[in-house]
Amino acid sequence: SVSPLYSQAEGFKEQGNAFYSQKDYSEAFNYYTKAIGEINTHASIVYLKTVLGHLYFITHILVFLPFYYGNRAATLMMLSRFREALEDSQQAVRLDDCFMKGHLREGKCHLSLGNAMAASRCFQKVLELEPSNREAQQENKTAETLLEFERMADFGFEKRDFRKVVFCMDRALAVASACHRFKILKAECLALLGRYPEAQSVASDILRMDSTNADALYVRGLCLYYEDCIDKAVQFFVQALRMAPDHEKARLACRNAKALKAKKEEGNQAFKNNNYEAAYQLYTEALMIDPNNIKTNAKLYCNRATAGAKLKKLQQAIEDCSSAIKLDDTYIKAYLRRAQCYMDTEQYEEAVRDYEKVYQTEKTSDHKHLLKNAQLELKKSKRKDYYKVLGVGKNATEDEIKKAYRKRALMHHPDRHSAATPEVQKEEEKKFKEVGEAFTVLSDPKKKIRYDNGHDLDDDGGFEGRGMCL
Repeated sequence: SVSPLYSQAEGFKEQGNAFYSQKDYSEAFNYYTKAIGEINTHASIVYLKTVLGHLYFITHILVFLPFYYGNRAATLMMLSRFREALEDSQQAVRLDDCFMKGHLREGKCHLSLGNAMAASRCFQKVLELEPSNREAQQENKTAETLLEFERMADFGFEKRDFRKVVFCMDRALAVASACHRFKILKAECLALLGRYPEAQSVASDILRMDSTNADALYVRGLCLYYEDCIDKAVQFFVQALRMAPDHEKARLACRNAKALKAKKEEGNQAFKNNNYEAAYQLYTEALMIDPNNIKTNAKLYCNRATAGAKLKKLQQAIEDCSSAIKLDDTYIKAYLRRAQCYMDTEQYEEAVRDYEKVYQTEKTSDHKHLLKNAQLELKKSKRKDYYKVLGVGKNATEDEIKKAYRKRALMHHPDRHSAATPEVQKEEEKKFKEVGEAFTVLSDPKKKIRYDNGHDLDDDGGFEGRGMCL
């Protein structure tokens, strides 16, 4: 007789139900497993009995087996072990194709694992068995919504709208919480958005569950690559390719990483050898390798700006520094390089702005000195440029200043313009006075030093004189 077998299996199932109701899902799983094992272990023994015995087993005992698998599937779902739960659900409906709870649970497992089309087929099967089943109707709508988020994410990725992809994947993962594919896509887009800690966290969670997941290894490498840790990144790309030799993204990223590192190092070596033209060209070539690598490209722009400054390409150097800052607005070195270029091109207001930004970020004595110097040059630039009035350089000698004064004073002397219109006479008289002011200051060693140092001149009578006699 097989009745004792049935009684023992039912006993295990009832104990499993009790633990399930107490939310002790681990123990419930153990007892459901015992119930299933009790029947499966004795199946061959029963089969060896009379044909009648075998039929009794099929009709009176195996009919309960789908429920045991279904119960264990429900327990596994509560334990978030959805792949195992899916296997149990599928086994349950293989044993009884009319087992609606089995189809529902299979569909829910497919949803949790991100397979919306398979889930929809399961819910459609339930609706064939019971067209008014509201749970199946609702879950089927959820599957359709999940498919729509997938379509939107694919379109967003194609258009490089990575924020849209992250948005869609967040919504999809609210349904498909165990879908590694969705998590990887989200992590990849977070990396492409520069949100590296978040991307690393998602990839690390997957690797804790599956250390051989090539996609997660690729994303870990991608984050390191975008953070300019190229050597470590290559290690992860190589590991991903070891797990999945056909992983095209890992192969491309590995190739780009190696090429970028080599070209950057080549440019650095050329710069060290004072071959600035070659360095400039090599940095330009490196910038063309991967436009997505923001941090490395910011450094390359700054490096090219440094080479450009050596080549007196100051405006191009300023533009390169601006490109670096646009990629990384925390890049202090780029602000400092741009500020120096502004100083060299006498764009003092812009230089002060950059040095202020640097000093607000890093309050060092060196940065304070650079800021004060730029502020002083800005102040000096707002005064009359007496050197420019006389047409001499800032390093002009006393004799050169005297000669320049005589020449400019004769050029603008009122007697020379007595026949001109009143407007011209007024303008020339103004210039003549400025020449006198300039000479009064630059010909007096004390005043010249104060003027050169940006101090205010407090000799009230010094600017109205006309200097030496012509």
